[in-house]
Amino acid sequence: MTMALDPTAITLDQLRALWAGEPASLDAAAMQRVAEAAASVDRIVAGGETVYGVNTGFGLLASTRIPHDRLAELQTNLILSHSAGVGEPLPRHVVRLMIVLKLLGLGRGHSGVRPLVVEALQALLDRDAMPSIPSQGSVGASGDLAPLAHLISALMGYGRIDVAGEIMPAAAALDRLGMEPLQLGPKEGLALINGTQASTALALDALFAGERVFAAAIAAGALSVDALKGSAKPFDPRISQLRGQPGQIRVAELIRGLLDGSEILTSHVQCSRVQDPYSFRCQPQVMGASLDLLAAAARTLTIEAGAVTDNPIVFADEDSALSGGNFHAQPVAFAADTIAIAMCEVGSISERRISVLVDPKMSGLPAFLTEDSGVNSGLMIPQVTAAALVSENKSLAFPASVDSIPTSAGQEDHVSMAPIAGRKAAAIARNCAGVVAVELMAAAEGIDYHAPLGTSPRLRSVYDKVRALSPHFTADRYWADEITALQAAVLAGDIGSELPPLL
Repeated sequence: MTMALDPTAITLDQLRALWAGEPASLDAAAMQRVAEAAASVDRIVAGGETVYGVNTGFGLLASTRIPHDRLAELQTNLILSHSAGVGEPLPRHVVRLMIVLKLLGLGRGHSGVRPLVVEALQALLDRDAMPSIPSQGSVGASGDLAPLAHLISALMGYGRIDVAGEIMPAAAALDRLGMEPLQLGPKEGLALINGTQASTALALDALFAGERVFAAAIAAGALSVDALKGSAKPFDPRISQLRGQPGQIRVAELIRGLLDGSEILTSHVQCSRVQDPYSFRCQPQVMGASLDLLAAAARTLTIEAGAVTDNPIVFADEDSALSGGNFHAQPVAFAADTIAIAMCEVGSISERRISVLVDPKMSGLPAFLTEDSGVNSGLMIPQVTAAALVSENKSLAFPASVDSIPTSAGQEDHVSMAPIAGRKAAAIARNCAGVVAVELMAAAEGIDYHAPLGTSPRLRSVYDKVRALSPHFTADRYWADEITALQAAVLAGDIGSELPPLL
């Protein structure tokens, strides 16, 4: 089944499914709006009105009037001149989401492109043909100019296209797909490269990856509490209710549910330990604050996904076009930086729990979770790996959104840096998955030392998934493959699936 997209009512659940690769296309009402806006542009051009980007130059050249017989050339040159990105190509799933977001924006019916342009973009989705789009070169202000230009230039036969995993010249790919190179009409080039779709796709990628990592981190944190023989009292609902922060309340509830039924927990309910380290007992406060940030970012990005962010904006009912600044990606930049900060803290507190578990003075467990220490180093270096990832994340978490550098001869004198924020946030989420992978290994090992007492039924499910990828150890072995496998399981959403949806 193909999801019918209504750009006026897109939801976070739909965006998550689209990120995961669900087929989709604009609904009939959206296509009708597209046709009406295209007809309006035709009438505006025929009427001789001067409209930015339709029959004028761009940026500092906005006052230059373009003759009618050169309007198609204007749009073609715009795309080619803006195809100036560098760096590694964006991941295929990000490019796919970027195309879907472009369809959503065009489907609002205020951009003025012809239906055949929408059909060309849809054909890329339907045939699993993803243009090769360099990841660097956009400052997220006058739209994601370079990334979107690379997307459209591929439809015109320039650059490269990845057809079901095979990268080839765009012209050859279009020929294989049975598609004619796209010829742009008035305003279409500008409508297609103005917009925040690359920035938003990158930010959503970070959000959805981060959501999976967050769930796994909650599961890992609860398992670590049992491995430490920690107290469940900090997760008492009365504590969180008195503070009132919604994320804190939710995280405390989730950890309580995961620990429910643990034999290990019951065995030490009357122990003399008063307080656990902050990384254990303050999980609701830290993780809850991060969850609130992720929820706020999700709201912003859901709105942006269905927004009209090109320029000028066409109003078909009155055949007018208004120039504005909806292409400025500041909301997306702030959302991406928020995700980055939240996920940085998720990894940071996870690493501290690892440090406690491998330290016999703190945990009461064997040093580095190996009984034959000295000859064996146990989880000594996996903890160092986690520390390295956390430190890298701290550097990446510096907000890109507070930077700006003028471009286009000063015409575009304040920019958002949203694509940079999105790329950094996604990198942090993936690094964080590596940290959580190490915590899962350490927590599972700690659980083993409490046998024959067992953890709770729900945490046993988490434990079993960890053990399927990282068996119990009695001697040192090659750790890298196990950490990588667990990191991949976290990013795939396999660990943490015991929890209900978080956003």
